[in-house]
Amino acid sequence: MLTRGIAEEIVKQTTIRLHRNINIMDGRGVIIASGDRKRMDTAHFGAMEVLRTGKPLFIYEKDLHQWEGARPGINLPIEFQKKIIGVIGITGDPDEMEEFSELVKMITEMMIQQSFMIEQLEWKQRLKELVFEDLRKDSSNRESVQQRLHLIGVKLEPPFQVSTVEVNSEKFHPRELVQLLEGGFDPEHTLAGILSTNRLFLLNSYLSEKKVKEKLLTLVDRYHSKGVFVRIGLGSNVDSTSYIGNSYEESISALALGSKDQQFILYSDIESKVLLDQLDPWYKQQFSERIIGSLSDKLMETLEHFFLNDLNLSETAKSLYIHRNSLLYRMKKIKEITGYDPQKFHHATTLQIAIWMDQMLKKVK
Repeated sequence: MLTRGIAEEIVKQTTIRLHRNINIMDGRGVIIASGDRKRMDTAHFGAMEVLRTGKPLFIYEKDLHQWEGARPGINLPIEFQKKIIGVIGITGDPDEMEEFSELVKMITEMMIQQSFMIEQLEWKQRLKELVFEDLRKDSSNRESVQQRLHLIGVKLEPPFQVSTVEVNSEKFHPRELVQLLEGGFDPEHTLAGILSTNRLFLLNSYLSEKKVKEKLLTLVDRYHSKGVFVRIGLGSNVDSTSYIGNSYEESISALALGSKDQQFILYSDIESKVLLDQLDPWYKQQFSERIIGSLSDKLMETLEHFFLNDLNLSETAKSLYIHRNSLLYRMKKIKEITGYDPQKFHHATTLQIAIWMDQMLKKVK
């Protein structure tokens, strides 16, 4: 637990505050960090005595002949989880330093404890990501997965549902964003982690789809309150761990095919787009060009707003900031150019499919 890196950080921070040379010795009594670089990796016989007795050792000028290579100072045992793991030595007159030496020892032990806790959290987080990676595979070792879940104290129970969270923030480290993500759910039945620099995953279990949606919507607000913009793609609710990979792929599709200004996209809302996305690009291009290829950008925007507003003329006019009569005129122009009337269901379906195909082709480019 007392690594060279931790020891060097302790020496650095303590030396700044005390303006004294500090030595850190490991469990063998060897100096692994010091303000005096010449003393690095040398044996400290005073530290060996502290390790043997478990008691502080005060070395005065008159005692130097007893401790080869030593200098005046105080040497104190470093304890972690009720075991002595090393020694901290403060160079100087022991009488002058006695009153704050215990404080230095306490700060040192606190830094080691903090480092240990961070290491444990990172280990646990990495294990969660490995488990999720295994669960996404068709041929994952279920016994190995269960053993790892037991180690991190997570119990996954059906139903299962995967969300992929796209994050746009440079203010927070990805690990902080994961903690915020986990904070909205029961840690005993949830896995969350990092997929890439701007994407996180969330695997929920033991929750209905309705409850997951409610919690995710609350989560969007929590992120926004911290100035973080997110888009969440939510896969289907599945009853077996064998289909967790499918739910994950659906959440990715939801992000890819959902509108860029949508913050929360359900796979069920874009399922028809997924089917269209599987078509050959040539067919998409031929269809979209034949149906809407002659429309101006303004008329294309009008159609997109019309479909986003569920074919409601009044709401579409509001969203476009135009008069209803102007909208009706545009609708008439669309019908004249394409031969399809946006206000008729079957015609509107054809136009919507053509727009989706056009958007898919543009994303590829």
